[in-house]
Amino acid sequence: MPFRPIEQDRAADVVIRRLEALIVDGALRSGDRLPGERDLARRLDVSRPVLREALKRLEDEGLLVGRQGEGTYVADLVAPAFAPALTGLLVRDGRAARDFLEFRRAFESWTADMAARRATDDDRAMLARLVTAMGAAHEAHDTRREAELDVELHMTIAEAAHNVVALHVAHALYRLLVDGIFVNRPKLYRMARARDALLAQHGAIVEAILAGAPDRARARAEAHVDAVAADLAEIEAHDARERSSRDRLERFDTRAGAPERPAPLPTVPSPADESAA
Repeated sequence: MPFRPIEQDRAADVVIRRLEALIVDGALRSGDRLPGERDLARRLDVSRPVLREALKRLEDEGLLVGRQGEGTYVADLVAPAFAPALTGLLVRDGRAARDFLEFRRAFESWTADMAARRATDDDRAMLARLVTAMGAAHEAHDTRREAELDVELHMTIAEAAHNVVALHVAHALYRLLVDGIFVNRPKLYRMARARDALLAQHGAIVEAILAGAPDRARARAEAHVDAVAADLAEIEAHDARERSSRDRLERFDTRAGAPERPAPLPTVPSPADESAA
């Protein structure tokens, strides 16, 4: 007979599905370190041999990577959005930075809208804590930390939209920000006026999400990206003026530092010339 007993799920399979779900949901991100074997086995309530089997199979699938003497990490699952050759080509094309912001405007307004509709209590707690941390970094003038929290906030909003495709698109999108492709975030955060505005904009987006106001969240996300675009345009124009002035100063210094030609001596008429006059 073709009918055989249906095997019950093996414990390793259950562990694998649990870890895979954490990766898909963004609870485990690329580069995250898993707890030690003993601790993880205790948390999952499985034996260490079962856990080892599950981890080995996930490593074979390329989802985890073991590092000798360091532990087990989530593999780098977010491939670059563009191949290096294409990235270089896009960076040299003036349209790419504008198009990147245009895409961010559409994407972030949608994720903010969906987060306002779908965020759980835990999502809202994380967003509120991030805004508080951003305020603390702002007060401490820790621009590096502010910039890090900026990306983390947008990533958390994408996660709160509860769409797994959007979540992993966000991972690739915000890697471009972290890597400084298209947008020079350090320069943006060195502008005092821009820093103040960014803090207020982020707080306004989160307030709308916490209030469950999708239309307001969408509008504030759009306004935020518009403001970033305006600030970046101002930075670009300022840099262009600086380059132009620097070039003229170099020319000025070169000309001013060159020895002047001696003035020609006046002609003294000879006595013969005087008598002829």
